[in-house]
Amino acid sequence: MDEAITHFKVPAIREERDVCLGPDGSVAHVNRVLRMINGRWKLPILFRLFAEPSMRTSQFLRDIPNISHKMLTQHLRELETDGLVVRRDFGEQPPRVEYGLTDSGRGLMPVLMSAREFSRHYLEKSS
Repeated sequence: MDEAITHFKVPAIREERDVCLGPDGSVAHVNRVLRMINGRWKLPILFRLFAEPSMRTSQFLRDIPNISHKMLTQHLRELETDGLVVRRDFGEQPPRVEYGLTDSGRGLMPVLMSAREFSRHYLEKSS
């Protein structure tokens, strides 16, 4: 993204509103990210991969309580399709597969950490 976002309000003029609300506007970009991380297990998977540079399926199943093998596989595939996670198949017998964050996945982590800090401060203020 080469342009800086300089507005904090939705413009009143119809043509300028597309900058924020149009198909390539701010709202569309944020919705795209929210769709990528939407899912009960996606955030735990991303945070585990942030803590450990690469993990095998068995490690995820041990580290994330109550996740089923089916849901883990489904979420890992979706994260891989979205370009946040990379799957490394070593082509060995027995099969050995590891998962890690892509550059895009690592780039998303500061955003998630900021959301975590926002939540912590929000809880402190509302208490």
